[in-house]
Amino acid sequence: RWFTHFYVISVLWNGFLLIWLFQAEFLGVSLPSWIQHMHHALGRDSQSEDTGKYSSYYDHFSALLVLLLLWLHSCRRLAECLWTSIFSNGVIHIVQYCFGLAYYMAVGSTVLCQVPANVRNGKEFSMKICWYHIVGVMMYIWASLHQHRCLVILANLRKSKSGKVISLSHSVPSGDWFERVSCPHYFAELLIYVSMAVTLGFHNVTWWCVVMYVLFNQALAAVLCHEFYQKNFSSYPKHRKAFIPFVF
Repeated sequence: RWFTHFYVISVLWNGFLLIWLFQAEFLGVSLPSWIQHMHHALGRDSQSEDTGKYSSYYDHFSALLVLLLLWLHSCRRLAECLWTSIFSNGVIHIVQYCFGLAYYMAVGSTVLCQVPANVRNGKEFSMKICWYHIVGVMMYIWASLHQHRCLVILANLRKSKSGKVISLSHSVPSGDWFERVSCPHYFAELLIYVSMAVTLGFHNVTWWCVVMYVLFNQALAAVLCHEFYQKNFSSYPKHRKAFIPFVF
């Protein structure tokens, strides 16, 4: 339930960054000086001095596209938290809560830092669509659809056929990717971030670090959830993995 706050922050902050980046790339408007100072402090300007022809052709549009995908992902997750998911009365540690708020602000800034400095100053934008943009977006849509389906399945476990909430207890889910893993919505989250790495052209080391964080974070949560199912449901399907189908 508390993740709703994270997605509110993400929608507002990443939407703000998306608007400014759009203006910088299409209208020649410079980004606010405080954003440029922040990126200078992160060392992005020194990296962009070595930006080659490949980067000037593709990095601009890749960053804009990934920031858009990140914003759309946050919008969907916020909508699901508000109108799809049925939450129990769980709590969250204050440290985890503060970290979550910071994370969803930092991840959008990470995308913006991938834009060369000349674009951030409102200069030289070339919208070049490459094959990995198409592959990344298709993968993003595929993973997002399955994540939504799995969240609907979880919500329906606590509803009657008429749609009324009748229980907040846990039950064994089935259908879609639940037939292979205990936490397919976590697996789909990983695939969504991988799809953004693909959209950035595979070569972006910074974003792969974000993917690795999501991998370990979601894998840990999936293992804990998988162990909960096995402990509390004696007839839980033994062929199901925790996180990645057939693997883990």
